[in-house]
Amino acid sequence: MDNQVSQYQSLPGNMLYNNLISNIEQGQIKIPQFQRKFVWSIEETAGLIDSILKGYPIGTFIIWETNDRLRSVRNIGNFQFPDTPDGNTVQYVLDGQQRMTSLYVALRGAKLEDDNGQITDYSEIYVNLSAKSDDSLVLTDKTGYQDTQIIRFVDLLNGSLSLLLSKYNDYIDTIDAYRKAVQTYQFSKIDVKNAPIEVATEIFTRINIGGKPLTLFEIMAAKTYDEAKKFDLSEKYDALIENLSNVDYDTISSSTVLQAVSVCLVKECTRKSILNLEKQKFIDVWPRVESAFESAVDYLRSFYKIPVSQLLPYDALLVPFTYYFFHHKDIPAGLQQDLLQDYFWRCVLTSRFSSAAETKLTQDMKLIDKILNNEQPVYDVPIDTSVEFIRNHGYFSAGSAFIKGMLCLLAYQQPVSYQNNGIVHIANDWLKQANSKNYHHFFPKAYMRKAHPEVDDWLVNHIGNITIVDDFLNKRSIRDRAPSKYISEYMAQNPNLEKALNSHLISAASGWGVLEDDYQTFFQNRLNWFCEELNKRVIVTQADRTA
Repeated sequence: MDNQVSQYQSLPGNMLYNNLISNIEQGQIKIPQFQRKFVWSIEETAGLIDSILKGYPIGTFIIWETNDRLRSVRNIGNFQFPDTPDGNTVQYVLDGQQRMTSLYVALRGAKLEDDNGQITDYSEIYVNLSAKSDDSLVLTDKTGYQDTQIIRFVDLLNGSLSLLLSKYNDYIDTIDAYRKAVQTYQFSKIDVKNAPIEVATEIFTRINIGGKPLTLFEIMAAKTYDEAKKFDLSEKYDALIENLSNVDYDTISSSTVLQAVSVCLVKECTRKSILNLEKQKFIDVWPRVESAFESAVDYLRSFYKIPVSQLLPYDALLVPFTYYFFHHKDIPAGLQQDLLQDYFWRCVLTSRFSSAAETKLTQDMKLIDKILNNEQPVYDVPIDTSVEFIRNHGYFSAGSAFIKGMLCLLAYQQPVSYQNNGIVHIANDWLKQANSKNYHHFFPKAYMRKAHPEVDDWLVNHIGNITIVDDFLNKRSIRDRAPSKYISEYMAQNPNLEKALNSHLISAASGWGVLEDDYQTFFQNRLNWFCEELNKRVIVTQADRTA
């Protein structure tokens, strides 16, 4: 570890005004895109200049010098910055961005427009030539001052001799002193050299301890940016999500996409392995991974009939499925289809990715390789598809992976309205919480509290009592009425009601308890049906039977 630390050099030094400005304008100094936006007010900028004119310290710039080309700020206001010349190292600002930007916009008299369209003119920063040494030298409001007493800061530095002599003849010596104060000011800096991006971003995070830490995606977006190849990971991800939004799969996290790229390249997706991905290989493989990712989504929507991403038990399931389609362009069929389905439901039943997901995903690439070779994987953790298991794990929580799996079983049936057998619309924004308008307790909770207080709440708020319906039925038609009441009404309206109920894994047939308001009988029958559906989808092994 000591040897690793020693190769990173932090070298203190100083930089003069002319060097600072020329390095910025020649593309040597860059502000990485992961830095927050420039937010200093013109008054804060004036305070910074006041300190410089008085020779006060203004803090140290921390500069990361590297050969890497990251996604960086391209302009400040109306000033465009060139790319760093080929063969030159780039100096990225890790700390001091607000100060450096303030100084530059003041020196150049830039006009900046904020997100609200308000323009700040930094040429309206003035130096009070008549001020005493203990007064504020720099101001932004010239009200009450004569024009010959104040000078724009940009003119103080760059004004022509004729301008200065004609207007400020009495203050030439003062102007000269202030100009020299800026030009000879020693800007303190620390150069960090030979550090990889993960170290540089860690330095940035520690410096900005009160701020928001950089995400892995922000780091990788910076690392993989390539202007010549027009590759911007942030834009690529946004475009992917926009495409997925057309099929209601737009809640997929950026970390899931990174993991998918990583397993396709190196069969691992830990943070370290993602950070170590080679930039060029990442860029080159992106189109294939993107295509495989979209194929995985299409497959989950079509074969598993999972209509929206919010119902996925884990976003992480898209990673092994993307890996599969990366290596296998066609839709799974026969044995591979069965083995993939078995894998999917084992992940649900064993809460596979509830912890240590990165490590388990890495392990699972070996399982997917076996499936690709038409071999049945051997699983370390047995599964239980019994009614008792569903009963014990079925307390309804919309965020639970197991519950989402059971909801996937319901969605697979393509549930329809009790009223008219119209398709129930399932939407991402309706599925985020347990009180969603899509979720309905077949035996309403309010009814159960009044009519059957002896039944524990957790057995009422249970997947065995949940159906997916539309808002109208849930809130306006069913409300808190007994099933015998509202189902009898639908029987009179809808000759195909039994078919509609079957699409929810429910029956009104004799022995189901629906028309008798017999919750325990209904509950047991419903769990039995869930169990049957699960067992259609898994390949039960001897290890599962003897567990």
